[in-house]
Amino acid sequence: GQLERPMKRKDEGEEQKEEKKEEEREETIPSFSETQSSTQQNWVVKHSKSKNRNYYFNTVTKESVWDKPEGFEEEKKESSPKKRKMSDQVKASHLLVKHNQSRNPSSWREANITRTKDQALERLNGFLAEIKKENGDAMAKKFAELASTESDCSSAKRGGDLGPFGRNQMQKPFEDATYALKVGELSGPVFSDSGVHIILRTA
Repeated sequence: GQLERPMKRKDEGEEQKEEKKEEEREETIPSFSETQSSTQQNWVVKHSKSKNRNYYFNTVTKESVWDKPEGFEEEKKESSPKKRKMSDQVKASHLLVKHNQSRNPSSWREANITRTKDQALERLNGFLAEIKKENGDAMAKKFAELASTESDCSSAKRGGDLGPFGRNQMQKPFEDATYALKVGELSGPVFSDSGVHIILRTA
């Protein structure tokens, strides 16, 4: 549920191959981390001479795609010094209000979201005003309370907490806004393909 970013699911053929490799595997469906790391390791960059551009080839599924696969950047970052990788990470919570132009105008709160972008912004600004009445720990508590009942992201069940993340893991406007904040600082409205967000940087 991080910013509505769906993780790649393995197809059945790939799962069967994995099961052959690990006969004593208990789970038939890999966990989030297994899927992500496996997906990262399977992609390689190839160059198309006819199109004169790079494309991405999955060595397991034999799939070729033009667009960078999800998780590919993170695999490259693994080779960089771990110290830098950790210092590059931030932690944040967010409150998301979706609208009818969101890429997935549906949430745990509403199956079919019909509000306009302007209405979403107005709703978000109302929450922002409530949160800004508080300071420090009280502000963080108020943020979590509102996110848990009002956010259109599944992270609502954690008070909006997205946990730690690094570069290229979130949508660009959200990433840029989060990295621009100081720890404990609250953003104004941030627009992404998912909707309109308030972000609270927590680490």
